[in-house]
Amino acid sequence: MRTLYFDCYAGISGDMITGALLDLGLDFAAIEEQLGTLGLTGYELSFETVQRGGLKAARFKVVLERSEQPHRHLENIQSIINRSELSPWAKRNSLRVFESLAKAEARVHGSTINEVHFHEVGAIDSIIDIAAAMIGFEMLGVERFCCSPLRVGFGSVNTEHGVLPVPAPATAELLKGKPIYGGDIEGEFVTPTGAAIVATLCDSFGALPSMKVGRIGYGAGSRDPAGFSNTLRIAIGESETAGGKDCDQVAVIETNIDDMNPQVCGFVAERAFALGALDVFTSPILMKKNRPGILLTILCDPAKMDTMTDLLLRETTTLGVRYYTAARKVLARRIELIDTSYGSVRVKVALQGGREIHSQPEYEDCARIAREQGIPIIEVQRLAAFAYGQRQTQHNDTDAEFDEESHE
Repeated sequence: MRTLYFDCYAGISGDMITGALLDLGLDFAAIEEQLGTLGLTGYELSFETVQRGGLKAARFKVVLERSEQPHRHLENIQSIINRSELSPWAKRNSLRVFESLAKAEARVHGSTINEVHFHEVGAIDSIIDIAAAMIGFEMLGVERFCCSPLRVGFGSVNTEHGVLPVPAPATAELLKGKPIYGGDIEGEFVTPTGAAIVATLCDSFGALPSMKVGRIGYGAGSRDPAGFSNTLRIAIGESETAGGKDCDQVAVIETNIDDMNPQVCGFVAERAFALGALDVFTSPILMKKNRPGILLTILCDPAKMDTMTDLLLRETTTLGVRYYTAARKVLARRIELIDTSYGSVRVKVALQGGREIHSQPEYEDCARIAREQGIPIIEVQRLAAFAYGQRQTQHNDTDAEFDEESHE
């Protein structure tokens, strides 16, 4: 899977993202041509190679003809993007980023997304930054986005609303639940635009995932502090683990509980499965003060990590959860339909390297027949397994006869 990793050791902003994409080797003229279909005027684009703390990086700039920019509503920006000739993917994800921004601004200002006046992020340069990033991601064929913990800085920043703390309120809202840290250099390192892009696109935040890195690009920020590389690093590659294509990533969310009615665990598991969990299970543990408790664990796709975390915090008595991504190796599988004297049963067949490893009758089919026929479920499972084994033996005999004939 083509994976892109944002390494935000110096924060992130829209222009740093596009700069890093250009440093990866993307065609500046091709990006500029697509941006021209937005129908925006009063700006020029530039791109140059600079030094930041001893590192070579690409500096992408949107140069405006006038400093004052109109305050746009979300619907104005949606109209600009929808009227453009960007690809459906670039349009859809540009709109998603702006919708994330609108929701964050609405929460911190106590309004609705349609009432929000975009100030800095509604200016031409921010629209260009977001659209350029989406164009670049699509050019690279990115399928999955991951992000490091983000250095947000500290102190204060001047905005249209006056002097605000760092991270700015909208930035802080967008990064809720994401790993952030202040660092030891004062200033704003993560802009609302940068925060919105990673919060919208990334399905995991943490260390570099297991991947074969193909290219690395550095995007320069506007500031050049002494002794510090104000750059964003983007790595792109294939996120197959050493096991190959039969490996993937799974999110693990878990919490220790010792003060909850155990009946609630069943309800939580039911809700988690309805929301797309891969598995839910409990393990007995001994907690502090020798209290018996349970470890409640949910396995899910990394994209659903926030959903499952919110479920545990909302529906259980826990005060916190742990979450991380883990590599897992999975077998290929196919479903076979087997006829028995009591009815049809699906059999799940596991494969490795194209060879059958083991098989198992589907529980739900066996349970249904057991209820309908009034017989033990283990009898149905035995009959289904026997019928599948017989059919495989017949297939193997037929294949052997064919091989003998082909050699004669």
